[in-house]
Amino acid sequence: MISELVDDSVAAAAPRPRTWVAPLMSSVVTLPVALLAYVSAAAVRFGAGAEWAFTVFGWGLTVALLTLATAWLLPWEERFMARRRGFSVAAPFAVVATFVLYLALVDWP
Repeated sequence: MISELVDDSVAAAAPRPRTWVAPLMSSVVTLPVALLAYVSAAAVRFGAGAEWAFTVFGWGLTVALLTLATAWLLPWEERFMARRRGFSVAAPFAVVATFVLYLALVDWP
Protein backbone atom coordinates (compact mmCIF):
# COMPACT_ATOMS: atom_id res chain seq x y z
CA MET A 1 0.00 0.00 0.00
CA ILE A 2 2.76 2.46 0.85
CA SER A 3 4.61 1.64 -2.36
CA GLU A 4 1.48 2.49 -4.36
CA LEU A 5 1.27 5.89 -2.67
CA VAL A 6 4.93 6.57 -3.32
CA ASP A 7 4.59 5.57 -6.98
CA ASP A 8 1.63 7.93 -7.41
CA SER A 9 3.36 10.88 -5.77
CA VAL A 10 6.59 10.47 -7.74
CA ALA A 11 5.02 10.33 -11.18
CA ALA A 12 7.35 11.65 -13.82
CA ALA A 13 6.40 15.03 -15.19
CA ALA A 14 5.72 14.88 -18.89
CA PRO A 15 7.75 17.30 -21.00
CA ARG A 16 5.76 20.05 -22.69
CA PRO A 17 5.75 20.18 -26.47
CA ARG A 18 7.45 23.18 -28.07
CA THR A 19 9.38 24.21 -24.96
CA TRP A 20 12.40 24.58 -27.21
CA VAL A 21 10.90 27.49 -29.19
CA ALA A 22 11.86 30.27 -26.75
CA PRO A 23 15.53 29.24 -26.43
CA LEU A 24 15.76 28.74 -30.19
CA MET A 25 14.36 32.19 -30.96
CA SER A 26 16.64 33.68 -28.34
CA SER A 27 19.64 31.92 -29.89
CA VAL A 28 18.70 33.18 -33.36
CA VAL A 29 18.64 36.75 -32.01
CA THR A 30 21.33 36.69 -29.32
CA LEU A 31 24.23 35.05 -31.15
CA PRO A 32 24.28 37.34 -34.23
CA VAL A 33 23.71 40.44 -32.08
CA ALA A 34 26.55 39.38 -29.76
CA LEU A 35 28.86 38.82 -32.72
CA LEU A 36 27.93 42.19 -34.22
CA ALA A 37 28.44 43.94 -30.88
CA TYR A 38 31.81 42.24 -30.41
CA VAL A 39 33.01 43.24 -33.87
CA SER A 40 31.79 46.81 -33.33
CA ALA A 41 33.42 47.02 -29.92
CA ALA A 42 36.70 45.65 -31.24
CA ALA A 43 36.65 48.18 -34.10
CA VAL A 44 36.34 51.23 -31.84
CA ARG A 45 38.84 49.97 -29.28
CA PHE A 46 41.55 52.55 -28.70
CA GLY A 47 43.54 54.05 -25.82
CA ALA A 48 44.19 52.80 -22.33
CA GLY A 49 40.64 53.51 -21.11
CA ALA A 50 39.14 51.33 -23.81
CA GLU A 51 41.08 48.25 -22.67
CA TRP A 52 39.32 48.26 -19.31
CA ALA A 53 35.95 48.89 -20.97
CA PHE A 54 36.60 46.03 -23.40
CA THR A 55 37.32 43.70 -20.47
CA VAL A 56 34.00 44.67 -18.88
CA PHE A 57 32.35 44.14 -22.27
CA GLY A 58 33.80 40.62 -22.51
CA TRP A 59 32.49 39.70 -19.09
CA GLY A 60 29.08 41.12 -20.00
CA LEU A 61 28.95 38.96 -23.12
CA THR A 62 29.89 35.98 -20.98
CA VAL A 63 26.94 36.67 -18.70
CA ALA A 64 24.63 36.98 -21.70
CA LEU A 65 25.81 33.69 -23.17
CA LEU A 66 25.50 31.95 -19.80
CA THR A 67 21.94 33.27 -19.61
CA LEU A 68 21.24 31.75 -23.00
CA ALA A 69 22.84 28.45 -21.96
CA THR A 70 20.67 28.40 -18.84
CA ALA A 71 17.57 28.76 -21.01
CA TRP A 72 18.63 25.67 -22.95
CA LEU A 73 19.78 23.61 -19.97
CA LEU A 74 16.77 23.95 -17.69
CA PRO A 75 14.78 20.70 -17.38
CA TRP A 76 12.13 20.34 -20.05
CA GLU A 77 9.18 20.33 -17.66
CA GLU A 78 6.17 22.58 -17.43
CA ARG A 79 7.18 24.08 -14.08
CA PHE A 80 10.33 25.55 -15.67
CA MET A 81 8.53 27.18 -18.62
CA ALA A 82 8.39 30.66 -17.07
CA ARG A 83 12.06 30.56 -16.09
CA ARG A 84 13.05 29.30 -19.53
CA ARG A 85 11.15 32.14 -21.21
CA GLY A 86 12.62 34.65 -18.78
CA PHE A 87 16.18 33.56 -19.49
CA SER A 88 15.43 33.47 -23.21
CA VAL A 89 14.18 37.05 -23.18
CA ALA A 90 16.98 38.27 -20.91
CA ALA A 91 19.84 37.03 -23.11
CA PRO A 92 19.46 39.48 -26.04
CA PHE A 93 18.76 42.35 -23.67
CA ALA A 94 21.92 41.49 -21.75
CA VAL A 95 23.94 41.81 -24.96
CA VAL A 96 22.43 45.21 -25.75
CA ALA A 97 22.91 46.43 -22.17
CA THR A 98 26.51 45.26 -22.22
CA PHE A 99 27.20 47.12 -25.46
CA VAL A 100 25.62 50.31 -24.10
CA LEU A 101 27.72 49.95 -20.94
CA TYR A 102 30.83 49.52 -23.10
CA LEU A 103 30.05 52.68 -25.05
CA ALA A 104 29.54 54.55 -21.76
CA LEU A 105 32.84 53.33 -20.30
CA VAL A 106 35.03 54.16 -23.30
CA ASP A 107 36.92 57.40 -22.85
CA TRP A 108 35.99 59.08 -26.12
CA PRO A 109 38.42 61.74 -27.44
